[in-house]
Amino acid sequence: MKPTLHRQRTTARLATRRGSVLIVVLWIAIGMVGMALYFADSMRMELRAADNRAAGIAADQAIEGAARYVSYILSNYSTNGVMPGLPTELCAGVPIGDSRFWIIGRETNAVPSSVQSDRVTFGLIDEASKFNLNTTSTNLLQWLPNMTMDLLLAIPDWRSTNSNNGTQLSYPMAQPPYQCKSAPFETVDELRLVYGSSMDILVGEDINRNGILDQNEKDVNGNGQCDPGLLEYLTIYSREPNFNSDGSMRTNVNKSVTLRPLLQSVFGSGRASQIMSRLGYSRQVTTLTLPGLLAFYMKSGMTSIEFAQIYTNVTVSTSAYKQGRVNINSASLTVLTCLLGGDYGSAQQVVSYRLNNPGNLNSIAWIVDALGSSSTALQSLAGGDYITTLSYQCTADIAAVGPYGRGYRRVKFIFDVSDGAPKVLYRQDLTHLGWALGEDVRRAVLAQNTP
Repeated sequence: MKPTLHRQRTTARLATRRGSVLIVVLWIAIGMVGMALYFADSMRMELRAADNRAAGIAADQAIEGAARYVSYILSNYSTNGVMPGLPTELCAGVPIGDSRFWIIGRETNAVPSSVQSDRVTFGLIDEASKFNLNTTSTNLLQWLPNMTMDLLLAIPDWRSTNSNNGTQLSYPMAQPPYQCKSAPFETVDELRLVYGSSMDILVGEDINRNGILDQNEKDVNGNGQCDPGLLEYLTIYSREPNFNSDGSMRTNVNKSVTLRPLLQSVFGSGRASQIMSRLGYSRQVTTLTLPGLLAFYMKSGMTSIEFAQIYTNVTVSTSAYKQGRVNINSASLTVLTCLLGGDYGSAQQVVSYRLNNPGNLNSIAWIVDALGSSSTALQSLAGGDYITTLSYQCTADIAAVGPYGRGYRRVKFIFDVSDGAPKVLYRQDLTHLGWALGEDVRRAVLAQNTP
């Protein structure tokens, strides 16, 4: 009996050892499998991250390509202050290799009630369609949406070069207190530093600054439309050269010695004498003080067709460049309302005329036809040198995605052709503001990349 019991115990001990070894081996195998899965998942994540980085680089290159494309368009198709219009197919979803780019624009030829608030407009944005923050008077700025009295009074203090006899004005009521810059604005975003401003005032409901009300943006007043802030209507880049393409200065209409030869060469001596007489020129009167070209046109008795023949050759300024004129061909309803002293009805008339008479917009004379020469708002507008139909600066707000719809990027460029060849004045990365192409484009991109 004893040998049998001994053998049983020995067999049990061997079985226990084998079971322990099996368990240890199983744990080791499980550990090895876990490590393999961990490293495989890490590699998968690293591969996805590398893929996203590569897509981001491709999107960056697409933006650079789009900027070169815009520069080419401006070099070849912008003539004498007329910015080229880009059809949607040339600025929306344009392929560059495996990437695509969009140039985010604005709709200016429509009243707010007729604009689709959830669909992005594509194209270049005319900087002359906005108010120049360094030159526009507070009489015009006061009508802008969201403008407050504190900010309205602080803007001229900030930009003035001779505030308080050359010393910087202090704003001790601001928290924290600060001194005005007492120098021109260098960017529109500099408004964030001015007393009385806030991001709510500057961007309004349009947090990502794409001109539409996105799903993640709040319609504060419940009107179903995107109500942007001040940044939408302001620029610092609008300037118009006061010389011709050959370098010669434009003709000053306030001097008879320069104006008469121009009129004679274009209209003949008889008609030139009639125009000079209507303006008030005589042997005794050889200079005038007309404030702007609109006043010149309204006083001259010329037809709009006649005025268009000399419009790009005349001026009332003696400086090399004229800053701050607003292009009435591209200005939004809001900007036009401000130009016309807050007269919303007259601004609607201007937009309606502009939309229905696209062939008559080759000089500022058309605004007289749109409003009528007896319009109070027009008479006020003729009191200064505020308007133009020429533009030399534009914004290309370019968004792009890389292969498979990944690597979203967005960069804003401001181009200037006032010296001839296009050059980039300003570049700002707006990627951090998030997706700005609307839900339609998002769905289209996802559909294109769904297997």
